[in-house]
Amino acid sequence: MDAKLAAKLLDLKKYIAEKGSTGAVIAYSGGVDSTTLAAISHEILGDRAAAVIAQSPTYTSAELKEAKQVAKEIGIKLYITLTDELKNPDFARNPENRCYYCKKELLQKLADFAHKHNYAVVFEGTNLSDLGQHRPGFKAVEEAEDVFSPWVDLKFSKDEIRQVAKRLGLAVHDKPAAVCLASRIPFNEQITAKKLQRIEAAEDAIREIVSVKQLRVRDHNDLARIEVGDHERELFLKVDVMDLVALRLKRLGFKYVAFDLEGYRSGSMLDGLDQKA
Repeated sequence: MDAKLAAKLLDLKKYIAEKGSTGAVIAYSGGVDSTTLAAISHEILGDRAAAVIAQSPTYTSAELKEAKQVAKEIGIKLYITLTDELKNPDFARNPENRCYYCKKELLQKLADFAHKHNYAVVFEGTNLSDLGQHRPGFKAVEEAEDVFSPWVDLKFSKDEIRQVAKRLGLAVHDKPAAVCLASRIPFNEQITAKKLQRIEAAEDAIREIVSVKQLRVRDHNDLARIEVGDHERELFLKVDVMDLVALRLKRLGFKYVAFDLEGYRSGSMLDGLDQKA
């Protein structure tokens, strides 16, 4: 770790100690941003820090299981709060700012938890790199009271957080981004529990066939569009692999199975929006 990053990390620890002096809830997902923030908060605040993760139809059971294990390794107290974004029609109709409604509900749940258990603030894991992308959920962060974004406030990029996570010995330091299952459904198409379950089953099926780290099955109704990491695309270029993937996904109800030649792209569903509109 270079001197500049080491100085920023020291500033972060001071920030956490000051803001969280009377207790902090960490919005936890098991990803590299929230895990690293939870680990440092636990180091600085001890039992005055608690991680809270949402159990939701929009997140996979595998992600929840892994997040629980990582929190155990860190040593931080972990609590689970139940959310059901599908009950919110503004979320379920899947507008371009869908993430705003999801984040707003989550932050309210975290604020309620913090108030009930006497934690003064909530820390959430948005980083500086995120703000250069499509992040409508951050508006909910800006609107919330006593919710802070340490990575943004201290100007940490995603790459810098990965460096810190590696220095701390966190296994998730190179974990690919994992966003909610709703991100696999084209904007303005209704999100349903049935669709989310099919997407999760499709991605589980592919991982049983091919060992991939970065994977999205985009659900275009009858068509499943598979995106994988750039250097993982070649793993699918075998006839027996393609045949088996197609067979498994068709059994789930897809009529067509397509492989995206460009590979995984964050926010690729934005391509389907009418940009002029």
